[in-house]
Amino acid sequence: MSYIRPEPISLKAHPQFNEKWVQQLIADDPSILGLGDFILRDKERSQPRAGRLDLLLQDPESQRRYEVEVQLGSTDESHIIRTIEYWDIEKKRYPQYDHCAVLIAEDITSRFLNIMSLFNGTIPFIALQMQAVKVGDSMTVVFTKVVDELTRGLVDEDEDSEVAPTDRAYWEKVGSKRTVELADKLLAIAKESDPTLVLNFTKFYIGTYKDGQAFNFMFIRPRKKVTNIDIKLARDGVMDERIKKAELETLPYDERWGTYRLILSEEDIQKNIALIKDLLHLSYQNRAE
Repeated sequence: MSYIRPEPISLKAHPQFNEKWVQQLIADDPSILGLGDFILRDKERSQPRAGRLDLLLQDPESQRRYEVEVQLGSTDESHIIRTIEYWDIEKKRYPQYDHCAVLIAEDITSRFLNIMSLFNGTIPFIALQMQAVKVGDSMTVVFTKVVDELTRGLVDEDEDSEVAPTDRAYWEKVGSKRTVELADKLLAIAKESDPTLVLNFTKFYIGTYKDGQAFNFMFIRPRKKVTNIDIKLARDGVMDERIKKAELETLPYDERWGTYRLILSEEDIQKNIALIKDLLHLSYQNRAE
């Protein structure tokens, strides 16, 4: 196998590979962005008194929508504002969906990285830098995420004082004695990763304590007949497939909080103990890092 040196290409200066070409490239296969297996909802989507949105993509699992703007060359203030404006319009028109703004440009300078990072504190915002390269007689475009959406943390040590404490009896009323006992079973599985963990009963969920402080990586909410559990873990295709094969009842993956959401009975835990153990162990490890 021989080495061929890639040759960078400026799309803005190229007579053939223009912005329309990039839009169509993404429209034909949104997965090339590296954000997920999205579907195309619309292209050149007309906005009331605000021009046209380049691409509207959607996650088929969570139904989340991504308002995508493409710019050749270096990004500028007007394009950032336009991206956010389109995101805001779509969010107001279709509030039943979660929305995220996506800006794609050939060159995203450090100045604009700082500006977009400020927006990202309150607006779900992703920035991708695209690089076109020629390799031999072929050409490809690589997309690199340079600004990621801010992941909002769930309640942990910093916020624990704001979470109203309660006790086991409270959750036995909200759920049942039997479903709270499922929390004990889940804790027993988690304790294989850390024997010092104990249950932390709050008004909104049952979490975990470690060394006298909140150490949350799973969030248990007993119901009358089953127990819901949110497990904080980055989404993974292999894990998705394992959960699907287990035929567990689930809620859609929560993109905003980054959690797998399972609905478990005692039988579900017994039949899928290896899967649940892996989920909790990976989540614990990520939290401990």
